[in-house]
Amino acid sequence: MQRAVSMVSRLGLRLQALPLALGRPLSCTQTKIFGSDRVKMMESLVVGDIAELKPNQGTLSLFTNEAGGILDDLIVTNTSEGHLYVVSNAGCREKDLTLMQDKVRELQNIGGDVGLEVMDNALLALQGPTAAQVLQAGVADDLRKLPFMTSAVMEVFGVSGCRVTRCGYTGEDGVEISVPAAEAVRLATALLENPEVKLAGLAARDSLRLEAGLCLYGNDIDEHTTPVEGSLSWTLGKRRRAAMDFPGASVIVPQLKSKVQQRRVGLMCEGAPVRAHSPILSTEGTVIGAVTSGCPSPCLKKNVAMGYVPYEHSRPGTPLLVEVRRKQQVAVVSKMPFVPTNYYTLK
Repeated sequence: MQRAVSMVSRLGLRLQALPLALGRPLSCTQTKIFGSDRVKMMESLVVGDIAELKPNQGTLSLFTNEAGGILDDLIVTNTSEGHLYVVSNAGCREKDLTLMQDKVRELQNIGGDVGLEVMDNALLALQGPTAAQVLQAGVADDLRKLPFMTSAVMEVFGVSGCRVTRCGYTGEDGVEISVPAAEAVRLATALLENPEVKLAGLAARDSLRLEAGLCLYGNDIDEHTTPVEGSLSWTLGKRRRAAMDFPGASVIVPQLKSKVQQRRVGLMCEGAPVRAHSPILSTEGTVIGAVTSGCPSPCLKKNVAMGYVPYEHSRPGTPLLVEVRRKQQVAVVSKMPFVPTNYYTLK
């Protein structure tokens, strides 16, 4: 059966006739980085290889500190309009803006050509197996030519100046639409005229991102976890690893070839649903870690979770215990994603 992405169904109602979901306007921080030194500026703050991005291609990356900790996760897109388009978390807005603005000023003070603009845009997420089909009715661009993690500026259902990015936080095919804030309600209303599209809440989206094994900043990753500990080594650009020229590289790069003290793992759990902060124990009953996210999986009909355990307990298939309401329950380390992702890639 095709995975339904209706946020109503994902809350347990299993309304299979509702295969799409429209998230509320996301209060993400959206910025533009201009100037010939824009890549230099961004690469001084993140772990990814921004220079290698093709026009209108984006990547997930991480702001890191000198201790190797993750300050935030973000998406950076190299637009064909001559700037970098950056989307970061609303909860880290002040921290992220201060970080970027300070770096812009630092480069400007030594003659660098770089500038930053904070965008007054909302972000609408249209997610689900037929998201592109629904959106295609309102755009002239051929969405079949827009694969995962690429974007284009287009008119969407009569609203001009929208940036449509083939991505999302659900593990399903879908788009995030950056729309001028004054037009967000109008665009959302137009999308909701299609009976397949339903409004979605954050709690339902959380079950989707957890099934897809995606991190939530502040829960699963933070300033005290490194990309390697967070199982996010794939975000480290090959060139950047060799150059060791990003914040915290002296801590992070050596971890790639060593056994880190802790590692983020997936857990398949029996019994009652497991929630954040629940203790993770060895089979002998010793506390060895903690759950960072957990919920029942609507797709698998099982309880899934993520958490941190010592390296020697991180291999898939390792039996463990979790504590829920002072009772111990069986858990097994599981590969992620728990549910296969359905991102759209050009064949």
